[in-house]
Formats: sequence, structure tokens, C-alpha cells
Amino acid sequence: MYRLEHLSKVFPDGTVAVDDITLCFKPGERVAVIGPSGAGKTTLVRLLNATLRPTAGRLQFGDEDITGLSGRRLRQLRRRIGTVYQQHNLVPQLRVVHNVLVVRLGRWSLAKALWSLISPRDRDVALAALEQVGIAEKLYARTAHLSGGQQQRVAIARVLVQDPDVILADEPVSSVDPTLGRTIVQLLVHLAKAGHKTLVANLHAVALALEYFPRVIGFRGSRVMFDLPSEAVTEQILAGLYAGVETNPFVAEYP
Repeated sequence: MYRLEHLSKVFPDGTVAVDDITLCFKPGERVAVIGPSGAGKTTLVRLLNATLRPTAGRLQFGDEDITGLSGRRLRQLRRRIGTVYQQHNLVPQLRVVHNVLVVRLGRWSLAKALWSLISPRDRDVALAALEQVGIAEKLYARTAHLSGGQQQRVAIARVLVQDPDVILADEPVSSVDPTLGRTIVQLLVHLAKAGHKTLVANLHAVALALEYFPRVIGFRGSRVMFDLPSEAVTEQILAGLYAGVETNPFVAEYP
């Protein structure tokens, strides 16, 4: 699904956010990315969903090199990649149905998009997505009135309506309590498995990463420190990732 070859991202102020990364993600794979704050995990997600361009290296999505894409072709590719953000990126003044269906605006004419604010188009599609995430009764609720966990479910429902090949989740449980965080991770994993979608999730919750993701990548200092099956991630390796304790070997390649 993805192939990253010596990928780097340096911001104009000189900050190196991603440094010489080489990775491969297979179709249908579930991968957790863990590491301390500031390691470059969010930048990696923004490179994968093509909202940032790399400074160097090559990023391939399927059979296509996307590093130089622009215009219509880039918009078409972005529709195949759904992203669940930490901050939800919802419009609080709108009702849930409108927030869920916003991913379809690019497929409608301006007149249809405006009329949908009065009488939502594809209401049944939105309702089906909300049923999958367990809040169908909130279809016409004002989004601002929902709890943080419910808003995260609306964001996930929006991705379901988009029906992408890939789901990227950038710290999807950082703003909810641990119990709800587990529920959201379970939901994402279930939806990815049911839809045969690739799932890549940045997580601060290491226990959830090890429990629900067969593959775990450790990021520190803008670089990949390890790429391992979850059962091979030991306490010693985690100490090296978060405390800077050297291990030998520490860097390993996922088979």
C-alpha cells in the first residue's frame, strides 16, 4: 500500500521532523507507531495522507509515486486516504449528519452542497456509518453538544462515509479517558478488519499498541528506532525508545 524510501521532511525553520525513513506498509496491515512527543509521528501521518510534501526521498502509494502529484490527481488520491485526527476537525455549530457527510462535498455541485445544509443528501449513508460506531441516535444532534468520545466517533463515521483504502489515526485516544480510549482503538481495528483496510495509528498508549496491533514501529528523534512484531517489543526496547537507554540490537526490520 505504501513504500517510503529514504523519506525526509525538514521545515523552513530547519527542524528535521522525519529523517531518512524507509518503510513499507502492506494492504490490510494494522500498524501502530509509538514514541515520545516530538518524535515526528504526526509529520509522518501528514506525509502519508499527502497534506505535506517530503523534502527528500520517495513516497509511493500503490503503484504511484505521489511525491510530485498536484491538482486533480492529488485530490483523487487523497480520497483514498482517510484520517482520524486528535482534534476531530469537526464544525461544532453543524449537526452530526453534516459533519459526517462533509467528505462528499467535493463530489457535489455548489447548489447540491448548499441544499444539503437544509435537507441532507445521503442521509441513509450517514446513518449507516453512525450505526457502525454506535451513535446512530445522534444523527441530528448539534455536534458541539456531544462528549469528546462521541465527537471522535463522528470523526470515525466521517472516514467510513469516505470509504478509503487506508485509515490513518493520529493520536485518536489522547483526549479521552483510558476506558473509552480502548473502546475507540477496538472500533478502529474492527472497522479496518471488516473493510480490509490498511490501518496506521500513532499512539501514546503503548499497552493498546501492543495489544491490538500486530506490528509496532518505534520513533525517536525523527527516525525509526525499531520495526517489530508486537510480541517482540520488550521492556528493554521500550526503555531504549522512551528513556534513551541503548539496547543491542535495538533497530530491527519487520519481516
